[in-house]
Amino acid sequence: MTLTRKPRPTAGRASAAPLAALALLAAGIGVVIVSGATGTVDVTVAESFKIVAGHLLPNLPWMSDGSLTPLQDQAVWQFRLPRTLLAGVAGAGLALAGALMQALVRNPLAEPYLLGVSAGAGVGAVAVITLGAAAVGLTLSGAAFAGALGAAVAVYLLARQGGVVAPTRLILSGVALGSLLSAVTSYLTITTEAQNVFSILFFLLGSVAAATWTQLAVPAAALAIVLVFARLRSRSLNALQVGDETATALGVDVNRFRSQLLVACALLTGAVVAVSGGIGFVGLVVPHISRIAVGADHRRMLPVAVLGGAVFLMAADLAARTVAAPTEIPIGIVTAAVGAPFFLWLMRRGRASGAGMHR
Repeated sequence: MTLTRKPRPTAGRASAAPLAALALLAAGIGVVIVSGATGTVDVTVAESFKIVAGHLLPNLPWMSDGSLTPLQDQAVWQFRLPRTLLAGVAGAGLALAGALMQALVRNPLAEPYLLGVSAGAGVGAVAVITLGAAAVGLTLSGAAFAGALGAAVAVYLLARQGGVVAPTRLILSGVALGSLLSAVTSYLTITTEAQNVFSILFFLLGSVAAATWTQLAVPAAALAIVLVFARLRSRSLNALQVGDETATALGVDVNRFRSQLLVACALLTGAVVAVSGGIGFVGLVVPHISRIAVGADHRRMLPVAVLGGAVFLMAADLAARTVAAPTEIPIGIVTAAVGAPFFLWLMRRGRASGAGMHR
């Protein structure tokens, strides 16, 4: 007698989506508060909560009774909170871009950097570090964003043939262009002065250490716009997973929709990479885990993936600050070191069958 594993009921997975979203939201708030209490300036978890609440809600008594020092307030509100929120926005953006990229090419192994966008951002940022902002004419973030958009446009033009964006050509073009741009980055790195190498490595491996409130605006706006677009087109995303012919029969203009997805992924990834560097693994793993938890229906999977990506990267940044304190390690090292074994554990347990691309 042969025993087979029964698939998880769809209704049960659908009902799990709101609970998963609420749990992730609560976890995210908890990470924000704990992160605010972590650093060289002594701040307790309770004091961190009071400072954040005091800036969000008016006339709270502890903001003026002298129980909190100006140094504590500055450490939490001006330095730690923007950093944690930027990590959250970056994680949410990478997870969303990963989910859309996997739908775009119908490949569960796809991730945001498949387009060569990260490599393009790397070239722009490294050019500023090695040549100087005056020579390039842009700030580091501006040059990284410009490089990311340039790479995305190049991949789109290379993948488009006969007015059609073919998934296979898109993957091959992205891999080839990414390799070329990575070679340019390596050349700039080995020919620059030794003191620049550390800054280059920190950007390429990802960091939000220098986050400010103003840096949050662009990636947060990009995340909001792409998330609204994805939610409005979630049915089209579901149809795309079944196949081009079925999607066309359901009224989806497949080629036009793929072009829109490509633009959305490129803009979102570029906006994130420009301020956080090359943080890998989030866009590959988080969408998979979200599908395992709540199913592949994008209407319920996308919110869970966005919240999951935010919590994962905020927690990874907290670990990057504390694991080797007082030395800080790049956040990309943490995401790979933690995410890869966890994902392999899921695969070994045989639970990744729900991470497929079909509903």
